[in-house]
Amino acid sequence: MFRTMSAVGALALALTLSSCADAEQVTVPDDAIIIDVRTPAEYAEGHLEGAQLLDLTGGELAAAIPTLDQDAEYFVYCKSGNRSGQATQLMTDAGITDITDLGSMTDAAEATQIDVVR
Repeated sequence: MFRTMSAVGALALALTLSSCADAEQVTVPDDAIIIDVRTPAEYAEGHLEGAQLLDLTGGELAAAIPTLDQDAEYFVYCKSGNRSGQATQLMTDAGITDITDLGSMTDAAEATQIDVVR
């Protein structure tokens, strides 16, 4: 029984430590560009303050890529992290190199400490 309790305790400690590591903070410089690749309806429900909407599924991001500053620093997020991953890949394929995929809006808000506004 002692071994079982020790294994359970070790597992609980490992899970606690790994969840702390997930909360990594990201510093967003003032001149960086934050891109929300969700739909206009999702954006209207709440978005990171200062984020620019470029809907991935509506084609806005693809249309905007040729006009984006290749030398700027970008931070991209979406609802779950799926579209932000697709968006950062499109941007990388277009030659943009300084991109951070923030994942979901919740993760992005936690990591950057930027307020969500409506």
